[in-house]
Amino acid sequence: MLTTRFVTGAPNWIDVGTSDIDGAASFYGGLFGWRFRSAGPEARGYGFFELDGRIVAGGMRTTPEQGPPSWTVYFQTPDAEAAAKASEQARGSVLVRPADVMGQGTTAILADRAGVPFGVRQPQRLGGLTVAGEAGALCWVELYTADVAAAAAYYDAVLGLETSAVAFPGAGTYTCVNPSGEGEESMFGGVVPLADDPVETDAHWLPYFAVDDTDAAVARAGELGGTVRMPPADIEGVGRLARLADPYGARFAVLRPMPREA
Repeated sequence: MLTTRFVTGAPNWIDVGTSDIDGAASFYGGLFGWRFRSAGPEARGYGFFELDGRIVAGGMRTTPEQGPPSWTVYFQTPDAEAAAKASEQARGSVLVRPADVMGQGTTAILADRAGVPFGVRQPQRLGGLTVAGEAGALCWVELYTADVAAAAAYYDAVLGLETSAVAFPGAGTYTCVNPSGEGEESMFGGVVPLADDPVETDAHWLPYFAVDDTDAAVARAGELGGTVRMPPADIEGVGRLARLADPYGARFAVLRPMPREA
């Protein structure tokens, strides 16, 4: 699971673009206990979601021209300009060129070969999220794509990510992702073929947030106006998960991880 020991290639930031940032703050506050704090007048509406005073995500209001409400996952890079160039060389694209964000970090929005948007973030004053892998915080990410091999080659070229096949009892083989040379302890996500998934119909990155009780989180999301896209299910060796969407359509998942063996 993801931690705040961020290394090159691992997710180190996440934010939601939404048509109603106040409504989104109310939803995620009711679901996870987050509080939204403006990053200041110079941030043009951008702010931080905090959990017990620790930054768990970012968020801002976006327009229909910028796309539908969605979560964006950012991956750590030592050089955002180099990552943007590598994306183009690997037959991806650059949607937003690298830019300094108030001295906190340099970010860019890229797209892989299938057109899936994601961010890269070169840390400066702010290293990244200040909480991860705990209840109410980001713990896992998944890429849904039509071509797993092409995606693996692209993200290796751009971020230095490695993939490995893991067999889950009764659930076939799952493709896990971790930063090159970091070992299984740094594994943070997976790649899922769209053809094998009963819920997802388009290629995208999906963030997972850890919860103490998946069923309770699903029920609460419904009360707050969210949508259940996949009801709670147990995955042996992983935990109990569900896929949801907030009231504005941004997709995410919740997971009660299986306790690690001592």
